[in-house]
Amino acid sequence: MREVFQAELKSIGDELIQMSKLVAEAMERAYASFETADTDIAQEVIAADQRIDYLQNSLDERAIDVLALQGPVASDLRMIVGSLRMSASLERMGDLARHIAQLTRLRYPNQVAPARLVDTFKEMARLDIKIAHKVTQLLETRDLTIASEIIALNTSVDKLHASVFRAVAEAEWAESAPVTADATLTSRYFERYADHGVSVARKVNYLVTGEWDPELSAALDQD
Repeated sequence: MREVFQAELKSIGDELIQMSKLVAEAMERAYASFETADTDIAQEVIAADQRIDYLQNSLDERAIDVLALQGPVASDLRMIVGSLRMSASLERMGDLARHIAQLTRLRYPNQVAPARLVDTFKEMARLDIKIAHKVTQLLETRDLTIASEIIALNTSVDKLHASVFRAVAEAEWAESAPVTADATLTSRYFERYADHGVSVARKVNYLVTGEWDPELSAALDQD
């Protein structure tokens, strides 16, 4: 019975890793569509989000079954409850990538980003993708130094996010209302994607140590 239980735990962990890889790919392709106004890629991202949603539902159902049938305690209980919460964060990352793709489709054939923010959004996307890949590494290795790297990357995303709002508030800003709304939404989507990466890192830290890391908690509290 114990071997079956451990196999279930491994399966849950494997599905989290699979989800993290999919949300990284989703952001990579969403930004590719955003940068080039490619609606074909955008539509692929939107459709592929259903796979992430399916994996979350599958993982959550398996975790709830294990809770009900196995009665886990201590670290095993932390693993299952933490996995439920991490799957929600990963699913949300997929949603945010989908939102980027939806903006691409909405504004086609125009570019979503005004010229002055193109480089900012490119850097935000690069950092988000790097965070997603580090989340996968963290889930695979449980190496908590990676969690600190995710925090540092998230801090850079937050600074870029703040710079977008400063730009929009400047007297020189002369873009239309739709462009302004798209710019603020885009920045928010990138910023929240990174925040959910920190959320996953925070939960992995808890699984490994049994304690909440103050640095990781502060990174989220700043939002």
